[in-house]
Amino acid sequence: MRRTRAVVADPAQVVIVPSTAAALALLAQLVLRPGDTAWVEEPGYATAQALLRAAGARLVPVPVDGEGIDPARAPRGAVPRLIHATPSHQYPTGAAMSLARRLALLDRATRGGALVVEDDYDSEFHYAGRPLASLQGLDEQGCVAYLGTFSKVLAPGLRVAYAVVPPRLVAPMQAAVRLSGGTVPIHTQAAMADFLREGHLNAHIRRMRKVYHERMVDAAACLSRSAAGRWRVGPVAGGLQLALWFTQPNADDQAIARQLQADGLGIIALSPLFLGPAWAGLLIGVATALPDVVQHLVDALDAMMPVRRGRGVQARQSR
Repeated sequence: MRRTRAVVADPAQVVIVPSTAAALALLAQLVLRPGDTAWVEEPGYATAQALLRAAGARLVPVPVDGEGIDPARAPRGAVPRLIHATPSHQYPTGAAMSLARRLALLDRATRGGALVVEDDYDSEFHYAGRPLASLQGLDEQGCVAYLGTFSKVLAPGLRVAYAVVPPRLVAPMQAAVRLSGGTVPIHTQAAMADFLREGHLNAHIRRMRKVYHERMVDAAACLSRSAAGRWRVGPVAGGLQLALWFTQPNADDQAIARQLQADGLGIIALSPLFLGPAWAGLLIGVATALPDVVQHLVDALDAMMPVRRGRGVQARQSR
């Protein structure tokens, strides 16, 4: 983490957990009291929203744009006790948080005594130049907990993740892991340690970064060519998901997503990821987005969202 993400931490600050969701749930229990305010990105990670609600938090959505979460647009008087953010690759928009925004978020957290939970989502798969250093690496006040996982990098079934927590939270976090029963088997940890030590993880990431980048770019190009004014494609600078935003205001993305899922495509609707007024669209996984899969998606969308010109005259039939 020091080498690849500029994380500044002692190994004693690393707590091994089964998943980033487990880490967030435990941190929320340690930091929040019922009724405390938690900032979440808008749109943002639905699982994080649910976990913070379960901890009794009052969720305050903070808008996201092309530079990530914008603390200046948070409602006045909404002083957060916890802030959940995905700076490296915002979920679901794909935006990378600018340095100015990172510094502003750290300043706001420091002034208010908030804990920032940095979910370093998909940071390993950054395609456009070198990624910005982690938010935690910029933190001089010990207000950031950094979360990462091997599940996204290697395999979903590998339940190994990690939290780098401020020194004051190390002992409480370790105790919370033991009490929750959320420990990772020691033989799994030992195997993962060997895998890291022998250089296999870095080699795997280098290899798959190239593969995923090609699939991301090809999928985006195919979807853009087929858009015909019906949607716009989100950023392709990193990650394993591609956002597709519908331009039709009355598009029912949840119904469309259900049909696509029934057709075997790994798609989710974007509108449920908003807490306030929503924008419709789809979030597309690109890890398995081979050309025939992407073409299948385009054909299915053509059938459900036919191109129309003039006064509702269909100009293009589904293939």
